[in-house]
Amino acid sequence: MFSFLRSGLRPVGPVWQGASWMIALGVLAPIASLAWLALGADWAHWQDLLRYVLPDAAANTARLLAGVGLLVLIVGTGCAWLVTAHDFPGRRVLQWALLLPLAMPAYIVAFAYLDLLHPIGPVQGALRWLLGYDSPRQWRLPDLRSMGGAIFVLGFTLYPYVYMTARAMFMTQPAHLLEAARSLGETRWGAFRRVALPMARPALAVGLSLALLEALNDIGASEFLGVHTLTVSVYTTWITRSDLAGAAQIACSMLLAVVALVWLERQGRSRQRFGSAQRMRAMTPHRLRGGGALLALLACSLPVIIGFVAPAAYLAWESGKRFVQGSGVSEGLVSSLLNTLGLALGVTLLAVAAGLIVAWATRTGISTRAPSRWPAQLAALGYALPGTVLAIGLLTPALALDAGFARLFGIEGLPLMGQGIVLVAACVIRFLVMPVGGIEAGLARIPPTLEQASRLLGESRLGTLRRVHLPLLRPAMATSAMLVFVDAMKELPATLLLRPADFDTLATWLYAEAARGTYEEGAIAALCIVAVGLIPVMLLARTQPSVGAH
Repeated sequence: MFSFLRSGLRPVGPVWQGASWMIALGVLAPIASLAWLALGADWAHWQDLLRYVLPDAAANTARLLAGVGLLVLIVGTGCAWLVTAHDFPGRRVLQWALLLPLAMPAYIVAFAYLDLLHPIGPVQGALRWLLGYDSPRQWRLPDLRSMGGAIFVLGFTLYPYVYMTARAMFMTQPAHLLEAARSLGETRWGAFRRVALPMARPALAVGLSLALLEALNDIGASEFLGVHTLTVSVYTTWITRSDLAGAAQIACSMLLAVVALVWLERQGRSRQRFGSAQRMRAMTPHRLRGGGALLALLACSLPVIIGFVAPAAYLAWESGKRFVQGSGVSEGLVSSLLNTLGLALGVTLLAVAAGLIVAWATRTGISTRAPSRWPAQLAALGYALPGTVLAIGLLTPALALDAGFARLFGIEGLPLMGQGIVLVAACVIRFLVMPVGGIEAGLARIPPTLEQASRLLGESRLGTLRRVHLPLLRPAMATSAMLVFVDAMKELPATLLLRPADFDTLATWLYAEAARGTYEEGAIAALCIVAVGLIPVMLLARTQPSVGAH
């Protein structure tokens, strides 16, 4: 009766393993399709791209990533150190408030600041009034539609990635190392620079790579602000010039940047090391007073104001004005909201189901033979792929399948593209890493003895999953589902390229309104996206540990 426990139980059967590999290969399919499409194009395409398109687009992308990387490192690391190693008025609120820009997609922040910082907008108008000028011809701020403007917007939107990883690392650093540096004559700044910062480099590399992957995926903010990046080039080459082969070739060149950023993240993780298991005393925050406390408060408040408070207040004001004027909500916006909810719900259900299959197939459980980790690792690649790259890679196989359906079943049109199935597939691939990681973590917390007891009572593997694991996995699955739902609502690049005709989401509606300059209508759509995006940020803030005051 107990022989299966002594000999080791295979974690899953071939059906689960096969399904997990099918999902993993589905993630790889867009990359293979993209390479085939790019390499199969005429060499003249490559010559034109190498001569006229790629040099400028690649240079702009490199400058944008360098600027954003420097800004998120300075802001994220500086704020993390201030709220971890120092105590000042407002610190407890700022510990979680610094996460709020995560609820603001970069294209919404760009949309808001284009109106706020317009030469005849409220900010420049107030500054001219204070300085005694009468018109924009006499004095105006630098144009936001520039490389500097794009770095400003993306930097203050993406710094929380570095802030989270840096703060977590600073909180775990043993206090005696910093105290030893201070006893040897180092100043507080010197102890931070020579002790705390080098120990935090692996965490900084992880946060930086995540921020840069998001910056590379951005299309809305870059296009709004007039920065012609590789991502924007893919979109314009496909949509404006109807050159699918050229778009595929540009997307392939983007993969080099993706590989470099993933390598940076892997290197950061590989350098993480832990010392003795003995619990070490954490640092005690140093109480700041007077001018130092005020400067720390201002330094940590400014990113929150720029990245969240100012654009959120603008969206609320513009939305309120529309309702006060009696304009209400247009039918198109209501339709976009319903489309967004339907798309996000479909993506969430499929992503969580696929994540459960992959996580269950790769769990160790009570097995003595570790299953292959490749499906889970391959499934995680989707998040690293920009939405434009996914869209180009999925287009060719989707059109081939549509043609096959037309021949076999006499279906007219494009059933996969026209019904949004390809768009849902792209979003599932992109966000699959969230449920896979969340459910794997949930499975790791379930004791193997529960599975053993279920099998001893005669329950099958599937019955054990249904009656033992699924009830215990509900919190992990609910959290993963919420994250996927919110990210699917905010997704812009893949939605722009793969949406069916006459199908708008809140993100594409906002994109179209911003392109036309009708900010009042777009503000309501943006406010809806931000309101939903606040939910996971608030939950994330609740899970963040706090450092006790001195």
